[in-house]
Amino acid sequence: MTGDKPAPRPRGRVFFVLVSALAALPLASLTACDSSSGGSKSPTGPLKASRSPSPATTGVPSPSATASSRPRTGTASPSTSRPATPAPARVATAVYFLHGEHVSAAPRTVTAPATAAGALRALLAGPSGYERHNGRTTAIPSGTALRSIAVHDRVATVDLSGRYDDGGGTLSMRARLAQVVFTVTRYPTIDKVSFRLDGKPVTAFGGEGILLNHPVGRADFEDVSPAVLIESPLIGQSVGTPVRVWGSANTFEAEFRLKVTDVSGRVAADVRVMATSGTGTRGTFDVRFPYRAARSGAGLLTAYYLSPEDGRPVTVDTVPLTVNR
Repeated sequence: MTGDKPAPRPRGRVFFVLVSALAALPLASLTACDSSSGGSKSPTGPLKASRSPSPATTGVPSPSATASSRPRTGTASPSTSRPATPAPARVATAVYFLHGEHVSAAPRTVTAPATAAGALRALLAGPSGYERHNGRTTAIPSGTALRSIAVHDRVATVDLSGRYDDGGGTLSMRARLAQVVFTVTRYPTIDKVSFRLDGKPVTAFGGEGILLNHPVGRADFEDVSPAVLIESPLIGQSVGTPVRVWGSANTFEAEFRLKVTDVSGRVAADVRVMATSGTGTRGTFDVRFPYRAARSGAGLLTAYYLSPEDGRPVTVDTVPLTVNR
């Protein structure tokens, strides 16, 4: 009779199957949650440039990320990436050297926000080789250093090292003062300049005793300004047609002429210009005119006027340019 009894099932095998089935339930549930979450995937469209660092560079998950895309331990993994530091903004400006006995603008690029200080340091460094080759010089003694510049109520207080007033006669002293004044007052927020040397206020400058007991502006250096001061375009820059020319002028009846010469020496344009005032009062001008160049290359912008006495052309200033067709 014992041979007719069914063989007992092993209890250990039932327990193992039951435990395995129970263990598989959370995994299946978690897998179902992950596959149903549409926000866990990164967008596939093109990325747009932005000033703000992207989540990928900061290590911060994007707002659409779900729990399935984060570490499951509950602890955020440290990021080794740092937010990208934006490059300092570069600003185009001008400094003022001398062409003959008068101020002449030259292009420079400085770093914001200390643009006025950067322009002064570029001025103190002197003209480039190209600018020297084209007659640009400086009256500022080599080795002059900028100590500080502060702007208040449209007046810039410029503190320079004592080297600034070394040597030179009246013309040299007035020229170096004008170079600083014109460079700083190119910024629309500054009208005048007050000078200091080695931290001490300057009331009389140099051995000639040029009075500086009050802030000075461009009008105080009319004798160092050319009859036509071209503020743009600047020496060495590239221009196309029509060309825009602006600046200031103090000519007879406010009239003068601008001429463009191309690389072949041919006159590409010669136009009459009227400033806002003249005959002893400096006015401004801003004109745009076309030219016809035979080909692109090194050219010249010339400001001149016709003599009231005999009508002959009197050259005021020349600005070497790259003239493009």
